[in-house]
Amino acid sequence: MLNSSQELTLIAAISENNALGKDNQLIWHLSEDLKRFKRLTNGHAIIMGRKTFESLPKALPNRKNIILTQNTTYQANDAWVVHSIEAALTLTEGDPQPFVIGGGQIYQLFLPFAKRIELTLVHHHFEADTFFPELDLKYWKQIHEEKHQCTADQPFNYSYLTYQKKIQ
Repeated sequence: MLNSSQELTLIAAISENNALGKDNQLIWHLSEDLKRFKRLTNGHAIIMGRKTFESLPKALPNRKNIILTQNTTYQANDAWVVHSIEAALTLTEGDPQPFVIGGGQIYQLFLPFAKRIELTLVHHHFEADTFFPELDLKYWKQIHEEKHQCTADQPFNYSYLTYQKKIQ
């Protein structure tokens, strides 16, 4: 399990209606957000569900890829496969900031353990079949916001938001 010095972080790009994706694909393409994701998660453990892993071209390099699945016969190249939250968290030992990278069910499962959330909020509503869980702001405090305007190659305004869990 996590030790007190670890800061489990959920990282996601969502829309204003909490959409994450549709048909196991991202709905939008934000190259700057992908660069930020790489910069923040590089060198860390990343926990994801099977569908999220399968949506990637391969295991993400320079990260400890941990896949949580109920499928007990599932195997993946260059990744650890586990079948419980506890097993996933145990594999993050020694990492000061492991990340949870999706999908919707995985975010929901790990939300109670998270101390930090890094969101990219795309200022638009999208049709989706996978959603980020609603945040209860009595438990979370926004500590950072960085706004970005749309550009020729990025048609939507977006913001980077950081939330910290409030001490209970």
